[in-house]
Amino acid sequence: MKIIQYRFWVKDLTIEFYVGFIAVMFTVLGVWAGLRLTRKKVVYVSPEFELDQDELTRLNISKRELEVLQLMAKGHSNQEIADALFVSLNTVKTHLSNLFLKLEASRRTQALQKAKEHRLIP
Repeated sequence: MKIIQYRFWVKDLTIEFYVGFIAVMFTVLGVWAGLRLTRKKVVYVSPEFELDQDELTRLNISKRELEVLQLMAKGHSNQEIADALFVSLNTVKTHLSNLFLKLEASRRTQALQKAKEHRLIP
């Protein structure tokens, strides 16, 4: 008897109800996905990080090169670093080249890894 009642109930509903229900479901799914995908990522920085001045002196890294290294660690491009430091793009490339030589690295990721090992960046 319940099955028959269900069949009649389903047939009584109009197509607008089904379309509206599907629209509400997609809206809920869209809001959930949007909140999940646009969530800010929390980057944990160790509060006990202290720049190793002795390593900085030993590697002969200048203050400007350290600023470039810190901005590079934050994920900035060469142009963004140039804009932030008010220097030309070629100057940034020169600083990066000097950093690669001093840290004995051939890529940005390798330079960042070695800088972390030498406690130059957190």
